[in-house]
Amino acid sequence: MSDTPVPTAAPNPLLAEPVLPPFDTIQPAHAEPAIVELIENCRDQLRKALENCGDNPTWEEALAPLEEAQDRLHKAFSPVSHLNSVLSGEWRAPYEACLARVTEYWTEVGQDPDLFQVYRRLAKAADFANWPQARKQAVRHGLRDMHLGGVSLEGRKRERYASISKRLAELSSKFANNVLDATNAWTLNIEDESALAGIPETALAAAKAAAESKGKPGWLLTLDGPCFLAVMMFADNRDLRHQMHTAFITRASEIGPNGGEFDNANVMAEILSLRAEKAHLLGMKNYAELSLASKMAEDPQQVESFLWDLAKRARPAAVKEFTELQNFACDELGLDRLQPWDVPWAGEKLKQSRYALNQEALRPYFPYPKVLAGLFAVAEKLFGVVAEVDTSVATYHPDVQFYWLKRAGVPIAGFYLDPYAREKKRGGAWMDDVRVRRQTVAGLQLPVAYLVCNFSSPSAAGASSPSAAGASSPSSDTPALLTHNEVTTLFHEFGHGLHHMLTQVDVAAVSGINGVAWDAVELPSQFLENWCWEPEALAMISGHYQTGEPLPRELLDKMLAAKNFQSAMFTVRQLEFALFDFLLHSRPEGANPEEIQRLINEVRDRVSVVPVSPDNRFQNGFSHIFAGGYAAGYYSYKWAEVLSADAFSLFEENGIFDPDTGTRFLHTILEQGGSREAQDLFTEFRGRGPKIDALLRHSGIE
Repeated sequence: MSDTPVPTAAPNPLLAEPVLPPFDTIQPAHAEPAIVELIENCRDQLRKALENCGDNPTWEEALAPLEEAQDRLHKAFSPVSHLNSVLSGEWRAPYEACLARVTEYWTEVGQDPDLFQVYRRLAKAADFANWPQARKQAVRHGLRDMHLGGVSLEGRKRERYASISKRLAELSSKFANNVLDATNAWTLNIEDESALAGIPETALAAAKAAAESKGKPGWLLTLDGPCFLAVMMFADNRDLRHQMHTAFITRASEIGPNGGEFDNANVMAEILSLRAEKAHLLGMKNYAELSLASKMAEDPQQVESFLWDLAKRARPAAVKEFTELQNFACDELGLDRLQPWDVPWAGEKLKQSRYALNQEALRPYFPYPKVLAGLFAVAEKLFGVVAEVDTSVATYHPDVQFYWLKRAGVPIAGFYLDPYAREKKRGGAWMDDVRVRRQTVAGLQLPVAYLVCNFSSPSAAGASSPSAAGASSPSSDTPALLTHNEVTTLFHEFGHGLHHMLTQVDVAAVSGINGVAWDAVELPSQFLENWCWEPEALAMISGHYQTGEPLPRELLDKMLAAKNFQSAMFTVRQLEFALFDFLLHSRPEGANPEEIQRLINEVRDRVSVVPVSPDNRFQNGFSHIFAGGYAAGYYSYKWAEVLSADAFSLFEENGIFDPDTGTRFLHTILEQGGSREAQDLFTEFRGRGPKIDALLRHSGIE
């Protein structure tokens, strides 16, 4: 008989309940087995809770064990979902397999009639009024969300609702995959440097590095955000701008360079049809009604009136701005008629002419390490928290760093910061949660977040960069140099992160951003952007990457003077997207691809002021509403901007670093999570309801 020990399978790291995701050990093969086991554990806990709680359930009997099990599931699924977004490829298939199972589970829970009765009994308990506010709100939201989850449906309707939910999850993932694949599929290899005239050195260095990584000569242009924007804003080669523009606006559609290969047309149509059917099953006219059932806005009419009113206010100013741009292009640039691929380039030329300023001239003064340190300093002055890097924590990529957020030296939260664009990483910027703050049997679980951006990497700064001092080429360890737009993006996402991390709520359902009305969730993020424009804060976040010299007063004055340059044009662009989204989801029966195109054209005719190519298929890449959480909710950006501008106006009155005002915002907004209604929290902070005046003033719109 052999004495050789029988090998045992290594434990699944996703089941080990680590404090932080085990990025150094998890593999794609771990994902689905862990999720399957954890879902079964959730089902077991639900059955036990329903058996034990009787006619007079308590929070501890009924909901605490279920919250514990579901939190374990969330902490395992979170890194799987995140890795699919930031390191797609081998994580895509396991993520989609897990997504199907998780969606099925949540649909099942949302339709459990026995659990619904437990929520109803809890809400009618004799002592319910004396419960902690967070628990009361969690029960109220549970009743609402189970109703919206189809708990009242029976028989075939219930089965149909469940199948719709599962299919919608599949379609949203497919939509996102098509956009990512279409973005990655297009590249342009250029060997003649003269064709790239006007493009900043930072962008050229990134394009050179991209070409080298693929074994190609010259420069490789891609549709990733930093590269695309650099070409559209600065390339003097009009044909190149046209080529890039066409590739970008036709992504994931039936036309363009990869026409038909990643087409989202039928995906959109099916999503809209199923959303409409879902709303009908719940007795609602359309998906917009369903979307607003958990938002701050009262009804579709209020949203439409808000958007059209803002369009009415902003469009005259936008027309004036575009007329000025057209005249400048004709008189100074020799363009009789502006084409869509000319507008960003001509706009940048006009900005330089008017203010002697462009985004690239600011880059040397916004090195990423300085901006990050300044951001942390702003947060410390406002809210009394300190961010400290912890290099001992395992991450999933060399670019990523982990930080602890501390108060009085004690950790209160943590976050992963993933700043740079790379292949197989979804575009854009976002915050997501790793885990939420909640009270457990073992003690308090601290909140942890992912903060993700897509800036040009430090390698892009390795070529000669614009410098007020006329410096020569920097060394290979030159940090990433950010545009001011990128600085505001970093502040925006950190604002979301603070909302998640500074919560004092310890019930998962309403902790951090959980349970916050979607049209109020952008309040802290847009609010924090304001400090990017304040001289006192700019002194903290800027400094020349070579000399440390602060942003010169001359550049600062130009930047502030240019703050509202074409702001009305930007406003109507956002309103175009918001109106298209909301009107699309207000249709009773969804829409086919032709109807979708017709609707966005109609909205543009009423709102837009810039020319639009007939080939524009913006909707085919509109991930916010087809692959994100903004369906019938894109208006939230402007809705929350009213809140954020009005909130910041109190700091303008009292001082941007006034400690009492910062503490007030911390206690009334950031710490409360979703435990109270957003309208009530804002009113408590501001002393009154929101007003639109500050938004119009900040946007330079009379």
